[in-house]
Amino acid sequence: MDPPTQISHLALDIGGTLVKLVYFSSNGSEEESRNGCCSVVKGRLCFAKFETRKIDDCLEFIRFNILQHSGVQHQNGAVHDYLSVKATGGGAFKFADLFKEKLGILFDKQDEMHSLVGGVNFLLKTVPREAFTYLDGQKEFVEIDHNDLYPYLLVNIGSGVSMIKVDGDGKYERISGTSLGGGTFLGLGKLLTKCKSFDELLELSHHGNNRVIDMLVGDIYGGTDYSKIGLSSTAIASSFGKAISDGKELEDYQPEDVARSLLRMISNNIGQIAYLNALRFGLKRIFFGGFFIRGLEYTMDTISVAVHFWSRGEAKAMFLRHEGFLGALGAFTSYETRSNNDSKPQHHTVQRAILNCSGDDSFRHIPVTSNLNDSETIECSISLV
Repeated sequence: MDPPTQISHLALDIGGTLVKLVYFSSNGSEEESRNGCCSVVKGRLCFAKFETRKIDDCLEFIRFNILQHSGVQHQNGAVHDYLSVKATGGGAFKFADLFKEKLGILFDKQDEMHSLVGGVNFLLKTVPREAFTYLDGQKEFVEIDHNDLYPYLLVNIGSGVSMIKVDGDGKYERISGTSLGGGTFLGLGKLLTKCKSFDELLELSHHGNNRVIDMLVGDIYGGTDYSKIGLSSTAIASSFGKAISDGKELEDYQPEDVARSLLRMISNNIGQIAYLNALRFGLKRIFFGGFFIRGLEYTMDTISVAVHFWSRGEAKAMFLRHEGFLGALGAFTSYETRSNNDSKPQHHTVQRAILNCSGDDSFRHIPVTSNLNDSETIECSISLV
C-alpha cells in the first residue's frame, strides 16, 4: 500500500487577477542527509491557479485538497489548529481575514517584489531547462551560468507590469513598469468581446487576424516597405487604426480579430518598454514572467520580435516554464521560521542537479525537444532540521 500523501509548505501569490498556489507533496520517502544533521523528505512541488474573482473556488480547493492532508483539519472540515502560510501580493492583505475565518489560515506576509525576484533566482539556479527563447517559431532552452547570471531585467506581467533590475540574491530595484498588462487585456477584452475569462480570451485570439483591424505600414505606403527607416510593410503603424476609416461598428468586426489585435498591442508595448529599460541600464538579459504569457507562442513571438527589432538583434527575450508562479515560489522559499504547528523550526532546500555551462559562452542554446507545458510539478526534497 502506498503511504498517505502529506502536504505542507503551502505558499500563495494573490494578485488582482489570479491566485497562484505552490505546495509540497511528500511521497512518503524520508532519509537522513549526507552529513547526518537533518532528515530529507522527498516529493514534488505542485502548482494551481484560480481567478481572484472566484476566490471561493480557491478556498474550497485548499480545504479539500491541502488542509485535509496537512494534519491541521479534521475530515468533517473543522479547523484543528491555525496554520501559518506564506503569502504575497496585494491579496495577502485584502483576503487575510477571509482565509483566517474560513480556513483557519494565518498569512505570514512576504514582500511582493522580494518574492518575485526570489522565485526567479530559485528557478534559474535549481531547475534545469527552465529558461528558453522563442523567435520566428524556434524554441530553444537556455543554459544558465550561475556565476554570470547577474545583472538581468525581470519583466513581470501580471494585472500590471513591473520591471525589476536584479543585481544578485536580495539585490534588486524596480526601475519601471506600465499599467498596460494582463488586467488591461482581460478588461478591454471583456468589454469588446463576449469572453468571460482570461483563458477564453486567449483561445479566441489564437483564431484571429489582427491585420483586419490594425493599420500596417503597407496600408499607408501602398503595400510597400518603408525601408529607409527599417519598417516592413507588415509592421503595425497603429493598433486598431483601421477602425478609424472602415466605417464599421464593433459588431461588424469578428471578436477573434479584436482579441488578436488587443493581444498584439499589449505584447508589443511591453516588449518595447522592456528593451528601452534594458538599454537604459546596459542589460543584455531580459526574463519575462507572469501569467499573461501562458506559454502562448504568439505572445512570446510578439514580445521577442519587439525586443529583437528595437535592440537590432543585440538582446533576446527569455521566458520561463514556470512563469506564472514566480511570486508564489519566492514565498515558498522563505519557509525558514517556526510555524504555529511545528514543534521545531523547519528549513527546506530544493535539491536538483544544477546545469553548468562549458566554455566562455554563458548562454549556450539547446534546441527544445520537450513540451513546454509539462511543468505541473517539480521533483524536489525538503530538509527538516
